[in-house]
Amino acid sequence: MPRTLHAIGMMSGTSMDGVDAAIIETSGEVIQSLGPTFFREYSATERAAIAAAIGHAAEADLSDKSWLENPVIRIATKIVTVAHQETIESILKESGLSDLDIDVIGFHGQTILHRPELSLTIQLGDGQALADQTGIDVVFDLRAADIAGGGQGAPLAPVYHRALVEMSSHRIPVAVLNIGGIANVTWIGEGDNMIAFDTGPGNVLLDEWMLAKTGVAMDEGGMAAARGQVDTEILAELLDNLFFQTVPPKSLDRLDFSSKPVAGLSLEDGAATLTAFTAASIAQSTDHFPAPTNDWIVTGGGALNPVLMATLSKNLPGNVATASDFGWSDTFIEAQAFGYMAVRSINGLPLTFPGTTGIDRPLTGGVLAKSVKR
Repeated sequence: MPRTLHAIGMMSGTSMDGVDAAIIETSGEVIQSLGPTFFREYSATERAAIAAAIGHAAEADLSDKSWLENPVIRIATKIVTVAHQETIESILKESGLSDLDIDVIGFHGQTILHRPELSLTIQLGDGQALADQTGIDVVFDLRAADIAGGGQGAPLAPVYHRALVEMSSHRIPVAVLNIGGIANVTWIGEGDNMIAFDTGPGNVLLDEWMLAKTGVAMDEGGMAAARGQVDTEILAELLDNLFFQTVPPKSLDRLDFSSKPVAGLSLEDGAATLTAFTAASIAQSTDHFPAPTNDWIVTGGGALNPVLMATLSKNLPGNVATASDFGWSDTFIEAQAFGYMAVRSINGLPLTFPGTTGIDRPLTGGVLAKSVKR
């Protein structure tokens, strides 16, 4: 029988805003309890180092992995690892817990490259160093086994989405929509019937646009988009991409799309057009569902953008609600998911499935780094 463990799940997403952490108690099947959460923001210097690593990856010769030895990659790896160590220390301190209260850390790391067609996905972060520094065992490299087996390696959170739906006894079919840097959807039906895929850019293009124009990497409250007008010609250009017609499984790298098409627009019109693009690309995802759903549960940073949420409500069939409307977390579900998956990994349970990544069979994954202190 799977062991029930206390885990800290950690996620640093494609938006590069910082590190999310969440404590969860679970067997990897049933969610016993959801505990405290914590967010550590990346400094401008840290974000620049990660961006430099992403830029290096984008220009690298991927025929071998020698590019991973570049100082730019080593510096960013250390920065990511230390940031996660500091996040763990902070969540434990704020929760009144010690390392002895936690059985395992689920460490996603920072994705700098995702090319499943090349059997390649790179997440920065040193799992063994994190285990040694925190005194807690760490499960990391959670995408690699799926990629090696011919899967997309993403999205990974669907198995946790299903657990949340089961915990809340929500009616099905239901779609759980995560709008982070990249947006992905999990369609959950009866029994083990579940499909998932990336729908397109989530917040990444809008954040990129706002950072370039204002120095702040987000459209807080959707205020810029609310003042702008959608450029329908540019929106049509953005949507004219073979990715949207590709049948799942499918996943994206953050560099697969660009905000360059809106370069000539005002701040407000660019924000409005990119927001509309995210919503329209999500709406197209329904073409790939096995059956219609009347319920959408939205999580991730996009759930906090009222303009995006209003646009989704107009574009999507059925009821559109945020995760918090169901007592879930709007912003920490992915962190919780990686704690959940770390426990599944330890218990030998599958993380990915044919309907979520295209792998040929349910497959577990992750690498266990044992702490020298345990």
